[in-house]
Amino acid sequence: MTASPAPLRFWGGDLGVFAPFVVFLVGVAWLGLSGAPNERGFWPVVLLALTVGLFMSRDRTRFADEAIQGMSRPLVAIMILAWLLAGVLGRLLKETGFVAALIQIANEAGLHGSGYVAASFLICCVVSTATGTSLGTVLVCGPLLYPAGGALGAAPEVLMGAILGGATFGDNISPISDTTIASAFTQEADIGGVVRSRVGYALVAAALALAGYLALGTAAAAAAVELTVSGSYRGLVMLLVPVLVVALLLKGRSLLEGLLSGIALSIALGLALGLLQFSDLIYVDAASFSARGLLIEGMESGVGASIFTLLLMGLVGPLEASRVLDRMVEAASRWIHSPRGAEVGIVAVTTAAVLVTTHSVVAILTVGNFARRAGERFGISRYRRANLLDITVCVFPFILPYMIPTILAATQTASGEEFGMPRLGPFAVGIWNLHSFGLLAVMLLAIATGWGSDKRMPESR
Repeated sequence: MTASPAPLRFWGGDLGVFAPFVVFLVGVAWLGLSGAPNERGFWPVVLLALTVGLFMSRDRTRFADEAIQGMSRPLVAIMILAWLLAGVLGRLLKETGFVAALIQIANEAGLHGSGYVAASFLICCVVSTATGTSLGTVLVCGPLLYPAGGALGAAPEVLMGAILGGATFGDNISPISDTTIASAFTQEADIGGVVRSRVGYALVAAALALAGYLALGTAAAAAAVELTVSGSYRGLVMLLVPVLVVALLLKGRSLLEGLLSGIALSIALGLALGLLQFSDLIYVDAASFSARGLLIEGMESGVGASIFTLLLMGLVGPLEASRVLDRMVEAASRWIHSPRGAEVGIVAVTTAAVLVTTHSVVAILTVGNFARRAGERFGISRYRRANLLDITVCVFPFILPYMIPTILAATQTASGEEFGMPRLGPFAVGIWNLHSFGLLAVMLLAIATGWGSDKRMPESR
């Protein structure tokens, strides 16, 4: 068996390990609070953090190698491709008149302001639970639901927060979600039992979020956007596109297949019904010596998030190679002396793991053994342990402005600019994900009061 490589060492010990990450967090927080318009502003911040990490590392060559390995993970390639293709799909649906038809239907149904925001939240809850993918839900539902919000009097930040919140719901509760599977697997629990034990927490959090969206989802009168929408319903046929994408995801097909199939169907329907011309898709702009069109414009909308993802994973790679999380887990094991302390320790270590790795499943897999050992030591149910893991990773990545879900949701708001809706930054989107805040409140209440811990379920696998 090949021995594991020695931990990557930094000048200053653990302080040196976290130095580049602190630089990154401070820079992102400053940009977020300053109203940075999009994720492109994060590029120089991550570059600065990488530079700091390089010079703090005792082995700069290995630091560079670990950074490249972090950037070259299959997950990164999937995310970049998904962003590019989702940009194309959103652009096609907008151009073919689907958003305009949606506005008319919602208006005639009386869904305005907070009512439309609440409906969007519930729609995304259903889609994310059915498909098991929060990112896929944002990619599919964001460009459809967000642009219509202006004409319907919805508060932009609250609306996009509701879309992200609905996506979070399914990530937490769906039996086919990657976090549900990972949390159950690491605690040696059956998925059915985990989901049943989690329903109460998820529904309470969703009810809190829904109440918040109903109370706060209406835009101020001065901010409401008035749009003149044509009377044509032809664009409504494009509803077949997201239906196809969701159907493929439900069948277990990849997000790549779903998005490519959706693009192909969008083009075929658009051309057949006269909603698109071939020249709309791609044409040569001789004056600027370049090719333009909906396909290119759609892909360009995903460039900002793609480069940010590459750079961020480059920052995470060396941090993981330092084994700092392993040391944190070992330290946590020494100061746990009670069942409540074990639950606090599971949440604390999982929080640290997800903040460093920026990836929910990676964080669960990193601390899974620790959670299982600590829980078994104090008689904590495997379902309870799985719930603590999953709820934790469904809170911070869906709130903090430097995490992939909030970055992704913010990029989707570009789809609303032509309809009078503003493009939002990740900070504005994450802070209105009321479902994640609801999950946080539910988790803290459960730990403080023991709620749910006395509901012992069969410990079958």
